[in-house]
Amino acid sequence: MIRALRIDRRPAKLALARLAGSFGPAGAVRLGPLELSSIDPPALPGTGWHRIRPLLSGICGSDLSLVEGRASTYFLDWVSFPFVPGHEVVGLDENGRRVVIEPVLGHAARDFPLPFPNAAPGDGDDYAHLVGGALEPGIQTGFCCSTGGGWSDELVAHESQIHQLPDELSDERAVLVEPLAGGIHAALSLVPAVARARSRGETPVVAVLGAGTMGLAAILGLRRYLPDVRIVVGARYPHQQTLARAFGADVVVADGELARAVRREVGCHVVGDYLSGGSHATIDAVGNSNSIASSLRFTRPRGTIALLGMPAAVDVDLTGLWHRETAVVGAYTYGTETMPDGTRRRTFHLAIETAVDTPVDKLLSATYRLEDYEDALSHASTAGRRGAVKIAFDLRSPDSRRTQEAS
Repeated sequence: MIRALRIDRRPAKLALARLAGSFGPAGAVRLGPLELSSIDPPALPGTGWHRIRPLLSGICGSDLSLVEGRASTYFLDWVSFPFVPGHEVVGLDENGRRVVIEPVLGHAARDFPLPFPNAAPGDGDDYAHLVGGALEPGIQTGFCCSTGGGWSDELVAHESQIHQLPDELSDERAVLVEPLAGGIHAALSLVPAVARARSRGETPVVAVLGAGTMGLAAILGLRRYLPDVRIVVGARYPHQQTLARAFGADVVVADGELARAVRREVGCHVVGDYLSGGSHATIDAVGNSNSIASSLRFTRPRGTIALLGMPAAVDVDLTGLWHRETAVVGAYTYGTETMPDGTRRRTFHLAIETAVDTPVDKLLSATYRLEDYEDALSHASTAGRRGAVKIAFDLRSPDSRRTQEAS
């Protein structure tokens, strides 16, 4: 038997979590659908599968939305209950090798033909395989009852998902590889917009709205892989602003000042609530109605907005999008990237290289034992205002576990 935090599909519990969450995250966690249980370890689904013992497993915004009953009903058809959350995982395989998990349960994991040779798990333009094949439905490890997840003592992963780590990469940096891959993917989705600006002889200006884990990961991706862009960041909290500068942002302001900062950077006018011009591209790392509306207002006509923050139901006036012919693209996970020089690279390989070269462990603000999940999830829900960024579960030996508040 193994310890696992598990979510079951209990509509009453989900509704209670949503109600309790309106008064604060602690009640949602305590009354919601997540429970610490003793369960059988997941079975190996077939050949090519391996048992992984998590060492550190991060808490993501999508995890919190499920625990707190705020997740969009869209996902109900793409997951299978009961499931163990946790898709940001560094762990050990059966041979004691340290690995990170690329969580998307792609074609290879589900015994489908690859969409093209050497495709990454997240590649392909038909998602039918995510609800078929050798596994129960599930978009990723951590959302599928067949595989388990990182918030437990053991999960199973397909060889197509497993990346062995270099010795010099600490566990604390490795647990950031998955969110780094998401931020790098968002940054590289802007390559066409940046190329258009360069073709006109302009210095590309990219705005980033939000500087939590994903916004900071996007800043790192922009600075490393699109080094000549001007990065203008709106961050809510002082510690986020400090980290944004440390990770390469050129201009950092409070989130409510981002439109004014973009205007100063590009030298345009204001017409009503909109800039006449604006950033060539914007990464929205927040993902709510206000952030999307703001991004539309300060992204220039025919510019591009990458939605990196996970939106749910939003209420946004899209007239400006139509009039300005703004392109809005989703930036969900990762796969195989087209680099600025036209070469192709796996996003996870880029993220591992970035984690080796960059002190991303600065983002890991606190770790908790699995048994202390109520405190851990409450901390993650209020990370920004508590001066924190990433919270994770520490499943290593007891003498190596720590709880560290952000300074």
